[in-house]
Amino acid sequence: MSSLISGVKGTAQSLTALRRPWRDFFDISAVDLPSSTSDATTRIAQNLTHFRLNYTLILLLILLLSLIYHPLSLLTFLVILLAWFFLYFARDREEPVVIFCFFIDDRIVIAALFGLTVAGLVLTGVWVNVLVALAVGVGFVILHAALRSTDDLVMDDLESPYGHVLAGGDDELDSPRGDYSGI
Repeated sequence: MSSLISGVKGTAQSLTALRRPWRDFFDISAVDLPSSTSDATTRIAQNLTHFRLNYTLILLLILLLSLIYHPLSLLTFLVILLAWFFLYFARDREEPVVIFCFFIDDRIVIAALFGLTVAGLVLTGVWVNVLVALAVGVGFVILHAALRSTDDLVMDDLESPYGHVLAGGDDELDSPRGDYSGI
């Protein structure tokens, strides 16, 4: 029980550290039209990386609002959300899920939770509402990410969507030619 509580606390602290201030998220002065398609895609990639938890919370809020008039579906959604939280997000990754003395792989846990989510949506009859809510939410996220300028964002290379490209060894930084040698 104490490991579950410490897992929940650790997950809550890591999620709180990932969330960016809403003041920065809704900063009206940072909104302008992108100059080109490549600028828009770069903004989308950087904003999705920088504000990923804020966007997730907005998507969940839109999804919850779409289920307001379906209390059984809302209750089912909240139970499934708790199952995702406790079985996947708040759980220590080094300790596998054990059911009846059998170790369950993470891929099986994800597949089971995904199946439970789809079954819950289909059986409660709100899958159309959920698809429309997700389409509206994704549209909002993409529109915000494209219109929100990234000039004022402070991002380190590990957070950047291009971090894997930028993260090279120290040897590559010594020479502008990289691994190539002269003839």
